[in-house]
Amino acid sequence: MTFRCRNDARPPLDAAALERLALAYVGRYATSRARLGDYLRRKIGERGWEGEAAPDCDAIVARFAELGYVDDRAMAEARGRSLAARGYGARRLTQALGVLGISDADGEDARRQAGEDAWRTALRFAERRRFGPYARKQADERARRRAFGAMIRAGHAPEHVRRILDAAPGDVPDGD
Repeated sequence: MTFRCRNDARPPLDAAALERLALAYVGRYATSRARLGDYLRRKIGERGWEGEAAPDCDAIVARFAELGYVDDRAMAEARGRSLAARGYGARRLTQALGVLGISDADGEDARRQAGEDAWRTALRFAERRRFGPYARKQADERARRRAFGAMIRAGHAPEHVRRILDAAPGDVPDGD
């Protein structure tokens, strides 16, 4: 049996090939403008450029955003809903939006919503992890420190975390 090494020397990109790559990428992945631009620049770096003029990744990204193929505001809101459903807090959302390269203006509504839902998402996280009022028994000091760290890493405000972890098992505290 013979094995072939996948060493296909693909031809350098031109404007049409770059556009096809961009279209395939946005068709397959929900992405941000920054991520699409990074992807296109990476592909140019991998395969080279053969076009007459210099590659204009920013123009392709801008056109795709104008056409609605890439919508940073909608992506920020979707990411916010997804993280909130899993119990992650506003700070975690801000980190996720930064990784996606979503601007402050485009992520503003998602961050505002995360701030409004902060208490509910903290309770949701505690319930998923069985902390505080959702625990079977009162946590010892070591377990409490670990729970505190987990909730802080999940992006919750320290005052919310303390209130939740201070609650006795079965006694869910009211919202702020």
